[in-house]
Amino acid sequence: MRPHRQPIHVLSSWVRRQPPKVKAFLAVVSGMAALVLLRFIVHDHDNLFVASEAVHSIGIAVLIYKLMKEKTCAGLSLKSQELTAMFLAVRLYCSFVMEYDIHTLLDLSTLSATLWVIYMIRFNLRSSYMADKDNFAIYYVVIPCAVLALLIHPSTSHHFINRIFWAFCVYLEAVSVLPQLRVMQNTKIVEPFTAHYVFALGVARFLACAHWVLQVLDSRGHLLVALGYGLWPSMVLISEIVQTFILADFCYYYIKSVLGGQLVLRLPSGVV
Repeated sequence: MRPHRQPIHVLSSWVRRQPPKVKAFLAVVSGMAALVLLRFIVHDHDNLFVASEAVHSIGIAVLIYKLMKEKTCAGLSLKSQELTAMFLAVRLYCSFVMEYDIHTLLDLSTLSATLWVIYMIRFNLRSSYMADKDNFAIYYVVIPCAVLALLIHPSTSHHFINRIFWAFCVYLEAVSVLPQLRVMQNTKIVEPFTAHYVFALGVARFLACAHWVLQVLDSRGHLLVALGYGLWPSMVLISEIVQTFILADFCYYYIKSVLGGQLVLRLPSGVV
């Protein structure tokens, strides 16, 4: 007699057997369904951006707990943390000179925590740092983001340099998780706290993307005009969508692993 399989296992097995195009279609449909749900549940869609930054802070808190409890930074990418600190620092500067609000305080808190994580990896827990696995060259993303910011940036009334910095932090945030994904790709096994952190990043990215998409829909496209003319408004939305889909595959396997009662996430070949 065959054992009864839970619906989630049946569904995940079916999804896993589908070709890449079908998986991509299912991901898009799921994302659109989630957007529709958020539009009706959350009345003030600006709160989604605050929630995004709050979830990111929770992810950093999980990292801090891991470093303090387990006394190891194995599986963590120092380069991703440095890229995160870089875009947060630039965004914090832009917040101070362009618009000081609750986002500024949240960014300051997250930046402080990220700098502490960098310090712990570089000095206190350096012996457990997997430098050979953290082999993503960050200039592959920093230089293209800087060049793109020079070419495509806001056309607002702010100072030219500030507008370039604003664009740079938007582009860099979209790809800052790539070194962490490379580490997980190299190890194939992701321990619980690192998996929780990366999943929190995925949720934060999705909430930020939902914020922008719903704001555009609410304003009937007028928000895009407020951001400026040319390619910049489209690049903002593209950046939000890119950073969401970068983590979509990992989040799928994370949820599957959690629902299956597995503490350690084992990634199949080709993921991330």
